[in-house]
Amino acid sequence: MLSDQHPGEDEVCPLREEFLGQLYRAHKAGLPVLVAAVSPDVRVLLALFCYRRSHLHAIGLAIAASCDEEDLVRSGGGAGAALFARSREALQPLTDAPHSRNARTITLATGNLRHFAAISDDGPDVEVSDLPARI
Repeated sequence: MLSDQHPGEDEVCPLREEFLGQLYRAHKAGLPVLVAAVSPDVRVLLALFCYRRSHLHAIGLAIAASCDEEDLVRSGGGAGAALFARSREALQPLTDAPHSRNARTITLATGNLRHFAAISDDGPDVEVSDLPARI
């Protein structure tokens, strides 16, 4: 039984590395098809395995969304319960998405952004021999 502890470096993926690579490369639409081919008990272990790794975090959430809460809690304890809750939050549609309201377009500036004063020839010229010598 897995505990709430952080996984060790020697934790083994519950599936072949080739299948894990397929999950990693799968588009969001293709992920449920791949996950459906995995038995529920292995799916729970895979969800916990993936969620504990930052580069597989989103895949772990997606897999956990297809798992039963009881199975996740039995295999992962408190971490499994938290993963179940997070996976259900991820499924909820955003009712007030920030990008959907008052969408503003981005405009780029045109023309000169700064006006520089012209350098005139009537200013004082400094000769190299007029500069203080360094010791």
